[in-house]
Amino acid sequence: MCPGLQPFCAPHLSSLHPATLARAAHVGWKNGFARKITAEIDDSILQYFGSHTRRAVLYAPPAHHETERQLCQRILAKHGYTVTVLENRRLVEDPRREAPYHSRISPWDLLICLSPRKNDGTGCIQVDDLHHLELFQKVNLLPEIQHFLCRKEGLCQITKAFSDLQLPVITPECSGQPGLSRASATSNTSQGGESTDKTRTAHLRYWWKQSSSTQLNQVSASSDHKDILKAQDLSVIIKAYVLVTSLTPLRAFIHSTTTVWHPPKKKHFSVKLQRFFEIFFKSSSPQQAFNNMKEAITKLLLITEVFSESSASGPNSFNRCSQCFQMLTFDIGFGASVYPVVLEVHENFDFQDEDESNIQDQTFKEFLFEDTFKFLLSNESSTSSFIEALQKIYGSTVSKDGTYHREDEQCLSLEEINSMITFIKELKSLGQFKLLFPSAAPEIQTLLRDLYHMVDPMRRLGSVLTVHWLLSSLLEQFQFMTKEAHTNLTAWNSSQENASPKQNVPSDLRKNHEALHYSSKTKERQCSYDKDTLSHIRQIFTSPQLDLNPQFNPKIKEYYAEVPFDMVTVKIGAEPSNCQCQVHLDEKKGPSIANYPLGLGLNKIVVLVTDDSQPIPQVVSSYKIAIYREDRPSLPLFDDYMMCGFVQDCGSRIRPEESCGLQPLSREYLSAISQTVFKTCEAGDTKGQWIVPCLSCSDNRTCDWREITWQPHGCRYSVLAKPELQRCVEGRKILFIGDSTNRGMMYYLIERVNKTLQEWQKTHDVKCYHNINEGKTFISYSYYPQFWMNANQRPTFEKALEQLLQRSRPLENTDQTVLIVGGVQWLNSNHLQIIQKVLNRENLSNILVIIKSIGMGFHLPVDGIHSLSQAEVQNLWNENLVILDTAKNFGYEVVDTFVITMGRYKEFLQGKCGCHFHEVVKSNPSEESPHITMTLSRHYTLGKYFRSQSKPSQLQDYATNSQSPYHVRGPINQVYSEILLSRLCK
Repeated sequence: MCPGLQPFCAPHLSSLHPATLARAAHVGWKNGFARKITAEIDDSILQYFGSHTRRAVLYAPPAHHETERQLCQRILAKHGYTVTVLENRRLVEDPRREAPYHSRISPWDLLICLSPRKNDGTGCIQVDDLHHLELFQKVNLLPEIQHFLCRKEGLCQITKAFSDLQLPVITPECSGQPGLSRASATSNTSQGGESTDKTRTAHLRYWWKQSSSTQLNQVSASSDHKDILKAQDLSVIIKAYVLVTSLTPLRAFIHSTTTVWHPPKKKHFSVKLQRFFEIFFKSSSPQQAFNNMKEAITKLLLITEVFSESSASGPNSFNRCSQCFQMLTFDIGFGASVYPVVLEVHENFDFQDEDESNIQDQTFKEFLFEDTFKFLLSNESSTSSFIEALQKIYGSTVSKDGTYHREDEQCLSLEEINSMITFIKELKSLGQFKLLFPSAAPEIQTLLRDLYHMVDPMRRLGSVLTVHWLLSSLLEQFQFMTKEAHTNLTAWNSSQENASPKQNVPSDLRKNHEALHYSSKTKERQCSYDKDTLSHIRQIFTSPQLDLNPQFNPKIKEYYAEVPFDMVTVKIGAEPSNCQCQVHLDEKKGPSIANYPLGLGLNKIVVLVTDDSQPIPQVVSSYKIAIYREDRPSLPLFDDYMMCGFVQDCGSRIRPEESCGLQPLSREYLSAISQTVFKTCEAGDTKGQWIVPCLSCSDNRTCDWREITWQPHGCRYSVLAKPELQRCVEGRKILFIGDSTNRGMMYYLIERVNKTLQEWQKTHDVKCYHNINEGKTFISYSYYPQFWMNANQRPTFEKALEQLLQRSRPLENTDQTVLIVGGVQWLNSNHLQIIQKVLNRENLSNILVIIKSIGMGFHLPVDGIHSLSQAEVQNLWNENLVILDTAKNFGYEVVDTFVITMGRYKEFLQGKCGCHFHEVVKSNPSEESPHITMTLSRHYTLGKYFRSQSKPSQLQDYATNSQSPYHVRGPINQVYSEILLSRLCK
């Protein structure tokens, strides 16, 4: 039991019972008692751990990285440090006679040991000298971690001592330790065959199987892992940058950015961890893969803590350094599964060799060091937050009279108190770092207890577990106390740790899903009759759960959320706060809950609140939700890519008997499409495929989707330069009839000819344009079918066509008159017969007719429209063939849009049908750039093998002036619109 209140006197403060803090907070701040405690703690910490100096010493070994030294100097100077560089010698010439603090170097409070180009085994400070350090002196050195994780001998000690634990780590062979053969180690990570795959996956799953009695033989290799792991063994290797600010008790953080490369190639790039896992594990579980990596790193760090702590009293014990920290780099390998293998642990932040680094590498290096020192050198004040959190932890043990009923707790030393206050400060200063440990994951907590019980059956190290418990409790309380920290801590990179597949759905999501179901089934709800709540909604439901920004508040009317590429629909509902009100989505009589398609880019949903107590319900307020759906994840294009092709996506197999997904392209095929002389495609339905560069055709996460192109078989479609296109359409009348997809092609044509799009509207009637090509070309458009009208009131196709012809007269009976017909899925062969009949009747049988075939759409389960089943979607293939064959029999030109859209059905833009592959957006010219340039995307110039075979004349920039307010966007629409132009100007 701790003595009375004497520990609170700052000059004597050496330990503190947590009950005293709880009692202080219980008594309250008004009488000044708790404020006095806070002041005394701050004074004591300043006395023992503080320093009025801001001096840093940079130890630069003989073969150090010059740019790293200059970088650290610059960053530390920015933080107010006077920097001394110590080159080619240690901080202490003779550590036996002279402690570091009393050396010839001026008093310092931060020592940074720069990493050498080659590790010669010498360091900047002797490990024995660490106990001479003053309490406030910080050094980037945790010798226990360096010995146990970054040295062969230390890894061997760990693997021998904990041979029954799950350690997904490749280690060198240890003498006297059973290890797997070279072939066995390779088989654990290779992807050479189906049986090997299954064997490896089974091994990995066994490694990571969660149970209270985890048992597994540690995996080792018989030689250096770099020699064993070949290109076929791992799909990808990443560098995880970890900062350990305390080993006992463990406090560790992981940076949100990683470096990725595809072995055995040296090409690499930096990317956000979240983006990496979303790309490489989108078909399995990005969250689970990330959690598995965190758990692998955490296990090794915890084992290092426990092992060093258990041997602390032995002959090889380490001297504790309370302010030491360690920058680490974990090389993590992933194969086909979501389970990682730790390949190597570096004792510093490890980067590409300077001789091979580029400007991006240097920028990332600066970015990482800036974040690290900003995090380490934060001046956040945290004592009051610490006391408040501790009071919440112990509050339940304080009675109404302020007495404390648990006397079994041990005193906290001032060093432990400082450690916990520092932890609160770290949580406030996370920045680009995410918390790795302490962790609330039950598996990790169980592992921690089991490890200590294993090495300490007599429970002599119980005080360490107590501090671990306090840190975990502080974390939990801090999440409730600090909204900003809670948001950061529970971000994607650290949320829902180690959840099983069933548990991977957050409880809030399950609750919201149930609430959605409840709202749609019953009229009962919680509500108020307070007039102040008339314009409010009580809550918004989403499934899958959206991370709304800002957090929902009835008084806040606009929200924003981002979703990944693969999320194509979301269910949204809302409940009003007032009992007299109702909510409606998008329109006054809309539903209160609906399933929405999410097109690429920005999607806007409006929630209207109506007062139904009036004879005619009145809209009293509206809430707006903007949801941004990301583009398909894409990796940079490496020089050593391979070419892959596809026609249909495996997520929606239109032709079940044919292959789906990426397929490698043969050398013969690549040679054929790479030739400089290529014949022009004779029809608009020439079979083809999408081709895209990837690191591997078996993994679409490794592709550069920005470089995708449509490649017809054996020919190419010419891309007309602007003068050629203008001459082609000069003196012609071009008539469009169809739905919005047909209208998108029309606007694309107008912008291509005029270099500008002066007007745009969602025309649902007949519209004529006389200002095309400087008045030399006439374009008209008729929307069909008018689906919003009752079936018995809609104009027939024949009547709509006649009306369009009448509005466009006079018309020549030659190919100077062009009729373009098509839409998503309303067109059939009967319409083609009607076209033939009307044109014959109107003496226009010799005009040019181009049929746009059907397209992908209506494949999503969306409220308010008819959605196709998978069988109905598959039947579209046959319907499309009938349309193409009938059109060609009549002598019409065709553009096959179905084969182009079916493989990229997820890349639709805004609209309920999921069928729009274009959008018209506003152009916003800036003062610095008075001219807007709209470029024909080079990777959509048809029939070329990427950069190599395109003529400069094919890549036309059609610049618009500052008066051009609109622009047609959409690469898939661009592809089939260019095919349309090739048919128009053949």
